[in-house]
Amino acid sequence: MKIIDLEPGDARLTADLLPVLLELRPHLTEELFLEIVMEARGQGLRFTAAYDADGVCMGAAGWRIVVNTSMVRSLYVDDLVTAAAARSAGVGHELLAHLERHALAAGCTALTLESGTQRTDAHRFYFRERMAVTAFSFEKPLH
Repeated sequence: MKIIDLEPGDARLTADLLPVLLELRPHLTEELFLEIVMEARGQGLRFTAAYDADGVCMGAAGWRIVVNTSMVRSLYVDDLVTAAAARSAGVGHELLAHLERHALAAGCTALTLESGTQRTDAHRFYFRERMAVTAFSFEKPLH
């Protein structure tokens, strides 16, 4: 497995990573995804892709370093998805390990993420990865 941090403008963002990301975020279009990439890059958003030996993207992660008063410095994972065809093959584990190395190098105190309450399979994975539920996330839709 090869894990690559992709830079803005890299054609692999839409050719390789986006099809995997769509499994988690089906509301995205290529146009919307590229708009988000450009705007959120200024907020620190980065993307990482995991490839198999044949060069097929098997996993995707969107992440950023966040500095705030509660955690001081943490690596926040916006998106973490393994392609359905590659699940239970260690892709998610390798992506998290890669992100943890980024977090340690950046002096982060934690690696954090949010997961929808309906994603029970993902929750089991996070618990296996020694992650803990430490907070509730609240949302108020604005129309």
